Amino acid sequence: MKYLSEYRNFEATKSYLKLIEKTVTKTWKIMEICGGQTHGLVKNGILDLLPEKVQMIHGPGCPVCVTPLSLIDKAIELLEQGVIVCSFGDMIRVPGSKKSLLEAKANGGDLRILYSPLEAVTISKNNPDKEVVFFAVGFETTAPANALSVIQAQKEGVKNYSILVSHVLVPPAMEAILDDEFCNINAFLGAGHVCAIMGYNEYIPLSKKYKIPIVITGFEPLDLVQGIYMAVCQLEQGKYEVENQYARVVKKEGNTAAIDVITKVFEIGNRSWRGIGEIPNSGYVLKSEFKAFDAESKFGVSEIQAPENSDCIAGLVLKGIKKPYECSQFGKACHPGNPLGAPMVSSEGACAAYYHFSNNLISLK
Repeated sequence: MKYLSEYRNFEATKSYLKLIEKTVTKTWKIMEICGGQTHGLVKNGILDLLPEKVQMIHGPGCPVCVTPLSLIDKAIELLEQGVIVCSFGDMIRVPGSKKSLLEAKANGGDLRILYSPLEAVTISKNNPDKEVVFFAVGFETTAPANALSVIQAQKEGVKNYSILVSHVLVPPAMEAILDDEFCNINAFLGAGHVCAIMGYNEYIPLSKKYKIPIVITGFEPLDLVQGIYMAVCQLEQGKYEVENQYARVVKKEGNTAAIDVITKVFEIGNRSWRGIGEIPNSGYVLKSEFKAFDAESKFGVSEIQAPENSDCIAGLVLKGIKKPYECSQFGKACHPGNPLGAPMVSSEGACAAYYHFSNNLISLK
């Protein structure tokens, strides 16, 4: 198949749903890692069309969802210090411990919404008397562009540019979920966009260690049901391998040029995940030769900490232990206009998906 429209073909999607129905004999719990996959499942009504024996569990979702409160508070502190803070748009409404970046902007902070961190380097050059920080949030997917911005700033001698790093890595999070005493996951749908950058070699030892199938998928309806079918086939046959449903985009070795850029600027270190806690070796930190571009140390905000909202069960949702509607605040005190946690405000958050699309079935029946 060549074209995106082919992966939105309802007849082909229905045929795979029927294959799943014919194949499944036991109850299997399959976790999709990415919030884009969650939204695809919910808004296209796939959750309601799967056999009862196939239960989808929603995983960490997106880097916005797992960015800890303390990082948001650090970005807000920089705004209040007079720093120009640049960010992708999906971060600005995520609540910190007291306010969001958008509220800090309303109070006079100079917040810029950008499409690329390279724009932030240009802003730095155009404002030599101001400090500029890019809020570098993301899974492995956005790491190359953030690394390139640092390389560009160093090359051009831009000394008033730095990044607030909150890069997290998917495989360590999967391992942390599998090690959790409450974990009951039988298979994973791997995030296709992450694997487009990193490939899937890292997932092979994970699959073998935990004897669990991992199927890399895209985000369209046919991608998702094909991936679920491939996972169910493995589970029914007692296999545990890494399969690549998203072969039109993902190669086993990934994008080697992007990986080279990442490894030039970043090294692996410990990272805290919102609602989950610190996971060893689960994120990127700047290498020593690029420490001049580390906003946390540059502005002395490393020690800022913030407690989680006790009314928000985001951590349980992100680990797949609870569904969004099992939260007592869902759709009540917590909604897109007043989010208590990132999964409700993020464009890829599971709570937002359920709020917007849980009753939005398409004509697949």
